[in-house]
Order: sequence, then structure tokens, then C-alpha cells
Amino acid sequence: MIRLVITAVWSALLMLAPFARAASDLIQVMLLDGQSAGTYHAWQVTTPVLKRELEETGLFNVSVVTAPPSGGDFSNFKPAFTRFQVVVSNYDAPAWPEELQSQLEEYARNGGGLVIVHAADNAFPDWPAYNRMIGIGGWRGRSEKSGPLWYFKDGNPVSDTSAGAAGSHGARLPFLVTTRASAHPIMKGLPPLWMHAPDELYATLRGPGKNMTVLATAHSDPKNHGTDRDEPAMLVVQYGKGRVFHTTMGHDVAALSCVGFITTLQRGTEWAATGKVTQKVPSTFPTANTVSYRSDIFRMDPGFINGPAAAPGPLVPKPPQSPDK
Repeated sequence: MIRLVITAVWSALLMLAPFARAASDLIQVMLLDGQSAGTYHAWQVTTPVLKRELEETGLFNVSVVTAPPSGGDFSNFKPAFTRFQVVVSNYDAPAWPEELQSQLEEYARNGGGLVIVHAADNAFPDWPAYNRMIGIGGWRGRSEKSGPLWYFKDGNPVSDTSAGAAGSHGARLPFLVTTRASAHPIMKGLPPLWMHAPDELYATLRGPGKNMTVLATAHSDPKNHGTDRDEPAMLVVQYGKGRVFHTTMGHDVAALSCVGFITTLQRGTEWAATGKVTQKVPSTFPTANTVSYRSDIFRMDPGFINGPAAAPGPLVPKPPQSPDK
């Protein structure tokens, strides 16, 4: 039986957190957004949530940078990547101008951090360096030409060169996350098994997988349009001097409100920026049979069932929905 734990957080304490350090000591974060596939990923809704979750740690100063959509006017879009220690991508676009691609490649190769959140691994299928940075990705025409399938079998990573399209998921349901690299700084102290809130469980992801370490997997249930394989849920990639943290979780605000997602996002962003993790695992972290929500984050969803002014009480997650891609 899966239990639900609701965690209330005093907003006043969260507002004070960024002032725990001098502004000059904060990790400078670019939160990149501006396009997503169709209407599937509402970056206008999820970007404020990601920003809040990072800044509440007191470690990060987050600047939101909204890029034009592919095919738009990039003449005035000049992101100063080198001003930031890490870029967190909430951006899913098919193409960028070559000059902009080169700038991000150089930034990462020279030691800039990169965090890929959910649909950002759908982006840029024809950009070889981006595919090396993210390790694996899906959709937008990816196939065996993009690289092998990556998954775990009998506790070991598998590189599968079978032909086929990349990218699939079932309905948004809770799923169990299994730690695969417990000694990694991002994962240290996390339980070996924990329940993630209802989310899209990405499967059949493909890519070069070079210098990639899978941190955690989730079993793709065939009863929910799944592959019956243990699919990568979180991973890291070394790209030149740069560190990349990639989480396939985080489709919507309900998924972003999971304490497991929040904790790994915060720790993964710190690691990508600095190579270290100083944040402790919260006592409210989910267990193998407990889904743990942050009520304050959940209520940031404009579609919250009980309404933003509802009295505190059990939260009702949105009903599972059919696959949308």
C-alpha cells in the first residue's frame, strides 16, 4: 500500500532562506525556458516552481532566461552563459542557431554545469554535442541513429542497439525509484528505494551514453504502456570539464511537488555547479511505500483541484491521464 505524506512549509522561512548568504556567495543559476513540444509541458507554470525550489535552499540566485522558439528571432538573444555556474534547462526546442550551439558547448566543455529537467531531454535531436551532454534523450525523431537504448537488466546497465523510435511513457502514476549509485554525492544518504509522485516515467531513451553514470532507475510497468525494463530516471554525464545532472522526472507541478524530486533537483544543481553536495536529505523524504508531497508547492499549480485558497488538508492529485506524446 502506498501512503501519502503532506509536508507543510512556512512560507516566511522560505522567503528568508536566500538571505542566509551574501549575494556574492550564491551559486549563479540560469534557468532556461521558452519552448516546449506542443502544449504538453507548460514551462510558464513549471519555471516559477523550479525557481522557488532552488532559491529556497539559500544556495542559489536564479535568473530566468526565456529563449525564442526555434525559427524565431534570435538576433537579440545573447545569453551570457559564462556569468553562471550552472544552466538549468526547462526548454524543449528542435533547433538553435549554430553560433548559440557553439556557445553552450564551449561553456559546458570549459566547466559550466548543466541540469536537464524532464522534457529538456527531448530537445535538439540533431545537435550531436547536446546529445553527448545529456547522455540520452527521446522523441523529436530520435531513433537507433541517435544511439543505443539504455536501461538496466539484472542490476547492470545495458546498451541495446535494437532499431526503433526513442521516447515513450505511460499514464502519470506514482512509481518506485531505485538508487543505482549510492556513493555519488547527489545520492548519498538517499534510501535505496523511494516512491515518486504521479509523473511520466520516461522509457526507450536513446543516446551516446558517453561518460554517463545512471544514478537511479524506475521500472516501466507493462500494465501502464511500459517496457517491463528498469529505465534511467536520473543520471550524470561528464562533458569536458563540465558536469551534467539529468532527471527525467518533473512533468508538471504535481510531480515537481514531490519531496524526492525537489531534493534531487536541489542536490543535483549544486553538484553540477560545484562538484559537491552540502545539503542534507530532509526527514520528509519519501520511503519505499510513501509518496511525500510539499503542499506549498502543490498549490502553485493553477489547476490544483481544491483551489489555491483551500484549507490545509489531504491533497488530491490530478487523475492519471493518458499518454500525451
